[in-house]
Amino acid sequence: MEEKLRQDPSDCLKVVLFGPESTGKSTLAKQLADYYNTVFVPEYSRIHAEAQLLRNKTLTKQDVMPIAEGQMRLENEMTPKANKLLICDTDLLETKVYSEAYYNGYCDPVLEKYALENTYDLYFLTYIDIPWEADDLRDKPNEREMMFEAFESALKSYKKTYIMLKGSMEERFKIAIDHIDELLKLKS
Repeated sequence: MEEKLRQDPSDCLKVVLFGPESTGKSTLAKQLADYYNTVFVPEYSRIHAEAQLLRNKTLTKQDVMPIAEGQMRLENEMTPKANKLLICDTDLLETKVYSEAYYNGYCDPVLEKYALENTYDLYFLTYIDIPWEADDLRDKPNEREMMFEAFESALKSYKKTYIMLKGSMEERFKIAIDHIDELLKLKS
């Protein structure tokens, strides 16, 4: 199981969109990948949850590790397809935050280990100032502030470098591009 959570080595610059549901992460991941002519890693938890929904099942604590494994499998599959930049629409640290939020503070120690060992160059923390969009999976419209605080707390406590994205989707996109361009200059 542990091997399934290990990040493959890469010289690729990796950025993560990180934050509560319905804060524009997936939209921004696609926009950034298009802008930089690269690929993005989709959020596996959504893929897994949609499959469960089709079977009339809800997510349980037993789904956390398959979600984490699926997320890393997607990231490791997409990394060789990226140019010099990989956009990640979540990571294992996000899976850890959700596990703790939904399952009374529980996080599998193996998930926590790899959430901290896997490395990324920058996190973009998406703020809750864009309108909530309901769908079949989103379920915390009244807990956005609490969830945002949990995500920011995780970044701070694990000393992850992050930039907060606020404002319209256009403003977020511009801020993200400015920071990614700086990272790309430093890396070349």
